[in-house]
Amino acid sequence: MELIQNIEQFAWIGWIVLILVFFTIETLTLEMTFLMLGLGGVAGLASDLAGAPLWLQVIIAAAVAALLLLVLRPPLLRRLRRGEDPALSNIDALRGMLGVVVSTVGPMGGQVRLANGETWTARAATAIEITPGVAVTVTLIDGATAIVQPVETTQAIQEDFPA
Repeated sequence: MELIQNIEQFAWIGWIVLILVFFTIETLTLEMTFLMLGLGGVAGLASDLAGAPLWLQVIIAAAVAALLLLVLRPPLLRRLRRGEDPALSNIDALRGMLGVVVSTVGPMGGQVRLANGETWTARAATAIEITPGVAVTVTLIDGATAIVQPVETTQAIQEDFPA
């Protein structure tokens, strides 16, 4: 019984440590999750200073953190990411890109020239061979290899990629 009284008497130290840990993690991640948990810890500390029992402090901290995660975090993330460039980059920009086969592409390899002008090593997505001049679309990037499949409407695309 004396141990529980000591824990309740010095719970404010635990709350401060927890808040500092959460805020430190938040500065490293910038995902607003640990910020909300830290603010829940502030609510737990405030309830401790108001004289609430430890079990109530934990419930208050958890409820405030959950409420902030559900209500405050989404608009904060939208505001934080408002200035980001919406253009896709890297691998994301290549998925779905059109191209033309330069050297026969099969399950083991080949080459394609993509719409952005780059020539990539490529493999067919299925066990077929795609002959040069056939229009393809990138379905996946596997390391430095584009996984491609033929496109149905080749005439319009071949006009964009003269041989």
